[in-house]
Amino acid sequence: MKRMGRDEYLMRIASVVALRGTCSRARVGAVLAREGRVVSTGYNGSPSGTAHCEDEGCVSNGEGRCIRTVHAELNCICFAAKHGIGTEGTTLYVTHAPCLDCAKAIINAGIKEVLYLKEYTPNGLRLLKEAQVDTKYYSIIPDDLSSKIKNVFARRNEDAGRGR
Repeated sequence: MKRMGRDEYLMRIASVVALRGTCSRARVGAVLAREGRVVSTGYNGSPSGTAHCEDEGCVSNGEGRCIRTVHAELNCICFAAKHGIGTEGTTLYVTHAPCLDCAKAIINAGIKEVLYLKEYTPNGLRLLKEAQVDTKYYSIIPDDLSSKIKNVFARRNEDAGRGR
């Protein structure tokens, strides 16, 4: 078996981190790396010490977006800040393209590059490009890990629909 490259390795980690997400609407994971090494991770979930969507249900903003959760990218950046980890010049690996608010945080954190697996909203990507943050759609997981991750997401979403 051929050894996987660092981008694939880090994106796979982001996909696994997403499994910790607590919003039933979407499971998103983020990994912040410097020189190919993990310096911080984050997933979408409620602020520390507050109720989670999977326990209490999502709180909608009226446009179908959950406002109970903190996005994975922001949790990743906040963890780094809380623990004194510099973000200048790092690369962010995220399962979903950043929203506009996360893009603003990414820019101000000095993150130089964002790799993502899925489109989310084009506004965040446009702002990142305007700010000269490199963005790249990254397609990975050609083997059966993809189906395993998708099956876990599907089961968790089914459980959330049944009130578990």
